[in-house]
Amino acid sequence: MKCPRCQVQNCDGLKFCEGCSARLALICQRCEAEITPGKKFCGSCGAPVTVQAANRFASPEAYTPKHLSEKILASKDSLEDERKQVTVLFADLKGSMELLSERDPEEVRKLLYPVLVT
Repeated sequence: MKCPRCQVQNCDGLKFCEGCSARLALICQRCEAEITPGKKFCGSCGAPVTVQAANRFASPEAYTPKHLSEKILASKDSLEDERKQVTVLFADLKGSMELLSERDPEEVRKLLYPVLVT
């Protein structure tokens, strides 16, 4: 089977491409069953194979608007090799998940705001 993403020819029976590891079988948009390659309808629910499912692994050029791709390519040189320093903070408050799991997000914010700001 020919991979829809990288166009590498793969042996029959494989589930993933040997060239790019993309899934070779199409998935039904309605029931998420695997669709046999070359078929026009899902064998599980009878839904037609959509163009979206068939072109799921199309190249970005196929689905990116022309004006957007031109803008991205024009700014490519200025973005290449750009590095930024980032600080990441992870805080785990003991017992917080048990305390907050059943509460409304606004209520959680009110409870945690004084702890996180000070």
